[in-house]
Amino acid sequence: MHPNDQPAGTVVSLWRYPIKSMQGEELDEAAITDRGVLGDRTYAVVDRETGHVASAKHPGKWGALLACRAAFAAPPRPSAPLPPVWITLPDGAVISSAQPDVDQALSRALGRDVALVSRAPEAPRREADRSPVDAPAAPTTIVEEPMALAAPAGTFFDVAAVHVLTTATLDRLRELHPSGRIEAPRFRPNLVVATPPDERRFLENGWIGRTLAIAAEVRLDVIDPCPRCVVPTLAQGEFPRDPGILRALARNNAVASATLAPGVVFPAVAGIYATVRHGGAIRRGAAVRLDAAPLSPPS
Repeated sequence: MHPNDQPAGTVVSLWRYPIKSMQGEELDEAAITDRGVLGDRTYAVVDRETGHVASAKHPGKWGALLACRAAFAAPPRPSAPLPPVWITLPDGAVISSAQPDVDQALSRALGRDVALVSRAPEAPRREADRSPVDAPAAPTTIVEEPMALAAPAGTFFDVAAVHVLTTATLDRLRELHPSGRIEAPRFRPNLVVATPPDERRFLENGWIGRTLAIAAEVRLDVIDPCPRCVVPTLAQGEFPRDPGILRALARNNAVASATLAPGVVFPAVAGIYATVRHGGAIRRGAAVRLDAAPLSPPS
């Protein structure tokens, strides 16, 4: 450890989402590669009619995705073929990514003609509901948007390969929206970092432009804040629909982009995006340190 590194917290939970926009699986340990958590967003559902990647950001069309859950049949291993994924559909039926009729089963469950794919189009796009946060009576605004803006080619990430969230941010949001159920899975992070319990602020805003050192090997370059969309407000798993979450963030945490759109202020931020400078293995309980100096390009 560099003598000027600052302790930032510990990894309290790890998450992987084998299929984009479906519920995922919590892990005790994970391998981090240049594509983030090994196996994360390995698959996506593609709309055969439009060619767009299906995303819960357009809940009017793809809300049923969040009622599905995906988990690998066996833990993925680096340098080995990925194992099949078990998919639990909204009606409780379980199918496999490897079965010949998986596309037909998903099409019936989602109500559209879809295909399950493991390689993103050259320029993947999705649709997102960008309706005004504080104007519930306003017409719904659906926008077509590019994906994988800071992620390796051929991936299904919205922006970057890793999304980090702190317990400080969750605690601050609980203060701002006390009637809500504010829990990490709503926000679909890969890493949740437990910070000191007296920290009740949007702590990771101050990590942008820095490098996180996790365990012995992993280094993540924090590139930008994570602006929230409608997804954390949607009913998913045990959590009810709650538009108040997005309103609380919009009123209290707007943060300027540093990388994707320098100087543009993103509204409703919770968490940060990071790219992988150096991969390795991490476990729950791993120490997280904040490098003292702003990040520089890797040599």
